Amino acid sequence: MSVTEPLTDTETGELDYDAIFEILGDHIIDRESHVHTEAAVVRPDEVQSTLRILREDAGFDHLSCVVSQEYRDRFESVYYLKTYDDPTQEFGVVVPTSRDEPKSQTATGVYETAGWHEREAYDLVGIEYEGHPDLRRILLPESWMGHPLGLDYDQDRPQIVEYREHENPLEGHVEEGETMFINIGPHHPATHGVLHLRVVLDGEQVADLDPDLGYLHRCEEQCCQSGTYRHQIMPYPDRWDYASAGILNEWAYARTAENLADLDVPEYAQILRTMSAELCRICSHMLALGTFCLDIYGDFTAIFMYAMRDRERVQNILEELTGQRMMFNYFRLGGVVWDIPEPRQEFFDLVWDFLDELPAAIDEYHDLITTNEVFQTRTVNTGILEPDVAKQYGCTGPVARASGIDYDLRRDDPYGYYEELDWEVITEDGCDNYSRLLVRMQEVEESAKIIEQCIELLEEWPEDEREIQSNVPRTLKPDPDTETYRAVEGAKGELGIYIRSDGTDKPARFKIRSPCYHNLSVLPEIAEGEYVADMIASLGSLDIILGEVDR
Repeated sequence: MSVTEPLTDTETGELDYDAIFEILGDHIIDRESHVHTEAAVVRPDEVQSTLRILREDAGFDHLSCVVSQEYRDRFESVYYLKTYDDPTQEFGVVVPTSRDEPKSQTATGVYETAGWHEREAYDLVGIEYEGHPDLRRILLPESWMGHPLGLDYDQDRPQIVEYREHENPLEGHVEEGETMFINIGPHHPATHGVLHLRVVLDGEQVADLDPDLGYLHRCEEQCCQSGTYRHQIMPYPDRWDYASAGILNEWAYARTAENLADLDVPEYAQILRTMSAELCRICSHMLALGTFCLDIYGDFTAIFMYAMRDRERVQNILEELTGQRMMFNYFRLGGVVWDIPEPRQEFFDLVWDFLDELPAAIDEYHDLITTNEVFQTRTVNTGILEPDVAKQYGCTGPVARASGIDYDLRRDDPYGYYEELDWEVITEDGCDNYSRLLVRMQEVEESAKIIEQCIELLEEWPEDEREIQSNVPRTLKPDPDTETYRAVEGAKGELGIYIRSDGTDKPARFKIRSPCYHNLSVLPEIAEGEYVADMIASLGSLDIILGEVDR
């Protein structure tokens, strides 16, 4: 069977898992059912051959998430696959290894995005991936002793961090010209947080680049594993992408937990969720626009202040709705915490005033930015990210859509109220820093269209039908070994959560699929060969938040 043959059931239109298992043949040693998909269990030495069949013959070109974990009797890696054309087509590959020798074949030969995922698994869990081109720690120092997510990890063991001189990673590989090794960050405004870039320059051009993460690693996944589904986890997501996108983060957890526990959400609450999420998207894109221009122009320009002005207006609206300006904690499993504040019309007027004035502000940004010759010189045809490379690294969100990849979970894997509303997915085919800015600016306008339709619905909704939460049990205890992965379209891209239950009211494993983590991993691809100033622009165009990268 080849990729040209349909893998969907002709009667139901759903993915034909039997056909996929038939393609895999003897590679499979077992079969599992997760809440959201079927999964094949394969031997540790057949990871690449299995994934290559799924990519080339079944069309799974998107390695969405990789989860690593330790059980009492084994270690396990789980590779969740999707297709960029239809993300509802999902499949899992489970790779168990023995506890005595946790070694598994790397997936990097098939999906480049597995590189950073497997480094994280090696770092935190202790699984070794044979054939990995660069298997070293990624969030912890190289001298760290032990693996923090291992069952036998001794957290009281003292750690000694060794000082080692920086060496030129291209020593002996560059025959002509002189190279210079420089550190950019971790404390530098152009890195958008505590990110350390090890950069080798050949003249003014970037010859090698290695992002060094982990300076803001706050153990968010472990914190969520210590909290109860019903009450204690929801405050944490606001702190991943802490700058503006808290409600989008909350929705990622809510969608996963509701899928795991089979919870419904009232229609009215779905509208409130959709409206508040799009307000957060505008906040996030305004911050991205302002800081990106700060990177390009190199001084505290009026553009940054204008972007902060409009972001503040949205934050005022969110404060009226949620009571908070950043750490909203507005979602609850099964709905939201409360309705529109009284008097309702004052809140609606606040939103309408902002929406009415937004088009003029967008025109002003175009006058100041997109038609600016200096800005165009710095961004057009720099930071080129070809579509195939973007897919290899699992890029999503505006970064992928600016490379012509028409992928948006709000439309392609519908949730909330998006399916009932009129809006468009924005794409550009320039593949450069300029296109990534254009996509975000146009997405602000689409978010405004969504908010406008939500407000119209909320204004007319009958008072006796304003149900903000469904009936959710006080304590949630999903069946043991129930696994699911669900995602939403965050401001930066696909923000997903994997949860495995153990029958208690707390997750046994909680894994965050960060779009910033994937998007940042492609930086060496788009920066090497560019001028060092263009590398700063390329980093800014990815719109990362280190709280979400490191988690």
